[in-house]
Parts: sequence; C-alpha cells; structure tokens
Amino acid sequence: MLKGKKIVLGITGSIAAYKSCYIIRGLIKAGAEVQVVITPSGKEFITPITLSTLTQKPVVSEFFSQRDGTWNSHVKLGLWADAMLIAPCTASTLGKMANGVADNMLVTTYLSMKAPVFIAPAMDLDMYQHPTTQQNMNRLRSFGNQIIEPQSGFLASGLEGKGRMEEPENIVAYLDRFFENKDLQGKHILITAGPTYEKIDPVRFIGNYSSGKMGFALAEECERRGAEVTLIAGPVSMKCSAGIHRIDIESCEEMYNAATTHFAHADAAILCAAVADFRPEDIASEKIKRGEDDLTIRLKPTHDIASRLGQMKKQGQVLVGFALETNDEVVNAQKKLQKKNLDFIVLNSLQHEGTCFQSNDNQISILSSNGQVDFDKKPKDEVAKDIVDELVKRL
Repeated sequence: MLKGKKIVLGITGSIAAYKSCYIIRGLIKAGAEVQVVITPSGKEFITPITLSTLTQKPVVSEFFSQRDGTWNSHVKLGLWADAMLIAPCTASTLGKMANGVADNMLVTTYLSMKAPVFIAPAMDLDMYQHPTTQQNMNRLRSFGNQIIEPQSGFLASGLEGKGRMEEPENIVAYLDRFFENKDLQGKHILITAGPTYEKIDPVRFIGNYSSGKMGFALAEECERRGAEVTLIAGPVSMKCSAGIHRIDIESCEEMYNAATTHFAHADAAILCAAVADFRPEDIASEKIKRGEDDLTIRLKPTHDIASRLGQMKKQGQVLVGFALETNDEVVNAQKKLQKKNLDFIVLNSLQHEGTCFQSNDNQISILSSNGQVDFDKKPKDEVAKDIVDELVKRL
C-alpha cells in the first residue's frame, strides 16, 4: 500500500538514528519515495551522505543550504508529502512539536505538514515516563498525530524499560496499514475477545480454552480499514496495536458492563468472546480445602451479552455473533441468530481439526437471513478479512 507514496522522514538526535537507515530501506522496498529532514543534532549520530545514498535525494537540514539565495521550503515539503514520520523522535523534539517551537527545519516542516503525522519516540525510560513527556504526547495525539509507542527493552543507558523505539519493520508495517483499504473510516466498531473467568475462590475459576486470537485478529483488521476500535478483552496474554482502545476485563459481569456502555455509541459490534454461561452462586472468600466429601458448586447463569445488545440495537447498528457448536451446528446457530437479533452469525465447529481454541487457523460459515456461506480453513487473520468484508456490506 506504500507504493508511490511520498514520505517525509524526520530524524532527531537519538542513538536510535541508525535505525532510520532500515526504515528508509523498508519504505523504498515497499515502493515509497523518501525525503529526509534531519535536525542538527541528528547529524551527530548519522551522516547526511549515508541517508542521501539510501534515498537518492539530498538531505534537508538547514533553512539555507548555500549562500546563493536558495533555501529549503518547509511549505513545499508539507504539500508534497502523503505522510510525515519522525523516527526517532527525542523528548526535546516532542516538546517543540507540542508547543510550536519552530527553531529548526524539522519542526517547521511539521508545522507546515498537510498530511498525517506519525511519531516514534525514542528515549531513556525515566525521560519517557516523565509527566512532561506524557503530557506532550497526549497533546500531540489531540492534534491528530499518531504515536507509535516505544517498546520495553535494553536501552543505550544500560538500563531496561520502556523507551526503546519500535523496530523499523514494525514502523514500516504501521504506515503500510494506514494506507490500506479504509472502507471502515469514520466507523466505531466494538469487539469482544477471549474467555471470561468466573471465580470459585481466590485461586480457582470456571473458564474455557479461548486464546483471544480470533477477536484480536478482527480488531486489527477493523483498525487497518480505518475504524475506531474498542476491544473488550478477557484474560489473555496477547498484545494489540497501539491505536486500538483496549479494555481488559476478567468476568462476564465486567464484560457485560463494558459492552452495554460502549455499544450505545458504536456502529457495529462483533461478539467474538467465549463468555462463560454460568458462574458460582457463591464465591468462597478463602481457598476451598480438599475434604472427604464431594464438592458441590451451585451455578447460576451469567448475563447474556448478545441478547442484551440485540435488545439495545438501534436502526443502522450491526450486531455480529459467534456460535461454537458440537452438534446440530447449523440449526443451533440459526436459532441463536434469530433469538438474539443478530445481523449475521459466524459458526465455528469443533469438527474441523486444527481450528477454534488455541489454534492459529479457523474454518467458518457465515449465516444470515440471506443464507449460508462456507469458507475454507485459513489463518485467523485471513478469516478476519472475510468476516469484516461481510460487516462492511451491511454498514
């Protein structure tokens, strides 16, 4: 998706500046045209000749590069670009951008930029955690800039913590996703994912084998296609894109409260979570000890989130459910489709080996009032595309 795109790459005075070479290589390999703008301190870490060799363009650093009356126009760069990426971006440059301190070519270009701006911070962990830095990043987000969050890892100071610039290949992939099909632009999609845990006592719970992989793949696909995504995630170890609004929950009660709150403002909801249908009637305050008699746990139903959202659904909203059946699969899925007022339902089957729980693959059928469409087994990120394609038709 980067083919033919014009990217202004801003480089600041960080030890991570050497990684900009890999960013340039990745962007050019993807078909983009790259113009580097570097701060004076950035040239202390990497030379313009290296950057110019990679981009096949002169590097812009000063307002006036010669004494013959020619000058570098930040306005033209702002009009030329399809996107601006500042990577690495130091705490100093973050502060200047957030407060309009236009004392170098990079910040001046930023202030003139008409295209979307992406910022990949890089600094030591204490600088990153400082309230000033956090405030500056929040202010830049409020301007519409996208922050590519740094990662935790080994830092140049010898310490370990958050502040390490995201890896070049991930930064390039982030930009590539931005330019993908945006048929969900302006839409707010609510997604539930993973299992719920219903406590028996402080150390035990009722749950299931859901890994959250399908729900997270759906969240990533919706975000790639321009949607504002709210992901309500059960207790899983998976990570998601920084642009996704993630709400971590544990129980059905918590998922119910979050889902009913956020569905009111959503254009669609995809209910992919494997929510426990029952929870213990009483939760022991202390660990239950092994005894001579059999242990009896009385259960009561949890909230039916799909039914409640089906009751709440307003004209124009789309509600998508999931069904995992072990027998009479299509019949049971059709009943659920009608009963819960869903627009379509995604049927999983345990009969398909190597799919469903914990697997990287899935094989689904989509059922609606228009009939049934069966799909081949494929990776869950590809399955997510099939499901979102169906969602887009209805939105």
